[in-house]
Amino acid sequence: QVQLVESGGGLVQTGGSLRLSCAASGRTFSNYAMGWFRQAPGKEREFVAAISWGGVPAYADSVKGRFTISRDNAKNTLYLQMNSVKPEDTAVYYCGASDFYSVHRNDYNYWGQGTQVTVSS
Repeated sequence: QVQLVESGGGLVQTGGSLRLSCAASGRTFSNYAMGWFRQAPGKEREFVAAISWGGVPAYADSVKGRFTISRDNAKNTLYLQMNSVKPEDTAVYYCGASDFYSVHRNDYNYWGQGTQVTVSS
């Protein structure tokens, strides 16, 4: 089992930047593909970005070119660098761990508690 704790959320203005972190503990972090998902009020949790064990990224079209996912296996930490943020990026952001390199939330076995990101216009 792996435990995940997100941090770094907050209030940011449109066009600004924010970096989210996800600290992992428990089973070997490098054994998992990792992903970021987000959930806005009244909406389903949606895919944002994923990264394979070896560091290959994948992005949702809505964030491509603005967000960057990365991982530091030595520090057991996942990151999401968010640049040029927009009001529609406002959501609770969750990191997840999966046995599969996947964009589908149902493939993720473990989740953190989430961190709120609010983008003001």
